[in-house]
Amino acid sequence: MATYNKRGYKQPKEKEVKETVEEVIVDEKDSKTAEVFSKLDETASKTEDWVARNQKIIIGLVAGIAVVTIGYLAYQKFIAAPKEQDAANEMFLAQQNFEKATNGVASDSLYNLALNGAEGKFGFVKIADEYSGTASGNLANYYAGVAYLNTGKYDQAIAYLEKFKSDDMVLGALAKGAIGDAYSQKNQPKEALDYYVKAAEYNTNDFTTPRFLMKAGKTAYELGQKEDALKYFTEIKEKYEATPEGASVDALIGLAQ
Repeated sequence: MATYNKRGYKQPKEKEVKETVEEVIVDEKDSKTAEVFSKLDETASKTEDWVARNQKIIIGLVAGIAVVTIGYLAYQKFIAAPKEQDAANEMFLAQQNFEKATNGVASDSLYNLALNGAEGKFGFVKIADEYSGTASGNLANYYAGVAYLNTGKYDQAIAYLEKFKSDDMVLGALAKGAIGDAYSQKNQPKEALDYYVKAAEYNTNDFTTPRFLMKAGKTAYELGQKEDALKYFTEIKEKYEATPEGASVDALIGLAQ
């Protein structure tokens, strides 16, 4: 059979077909991208409308934050810092009298001067009250508590020592132990034991831990709690043998066994 080509007809080349397909694909991607951008534009428009409607609230919040920040910085600079300095100046003489009292020089009268003030300067009681919230005011609670403990006023000692807060692990432990001493002097051994244990556990070190483990052990023994007493004494023996408490604990272990 004879074949013939129609005049003017040309067979499309493969390359041309591929190019056509690729163009269609590109057009589809462009369409999707346009749709995404359209949605983004719509979202942005809604956000702008919301901001416009709530502009006063937003400005108020920002202004409020700014006022609080500026107020805090101003308080620290113009109120807190000068107050801290004033408290430290007031406490200098009270600390001197306290240190003299701990050295045994006219102890009771010097402790009273340290507590109540002298030479126109506040004592620890007034400093703790007038400068509460400052580091010196907080420290005055500790000094006042120890001064009251050494002058036999145990309830006042407990009250001030319980107000004292400290990040210093040694001083914090000493405060807990001093409360234990006050309860011991009040003939309340159960409460004393509780605070001695707290003091021993407050921070493990070679100074305060064996000291208050020893007091805890002796108090537990007096309460008839020999098992607990043996536990405290044994801990001193095993962990703090090189301390003064460790050197004398063997006899106490023998009693508690």
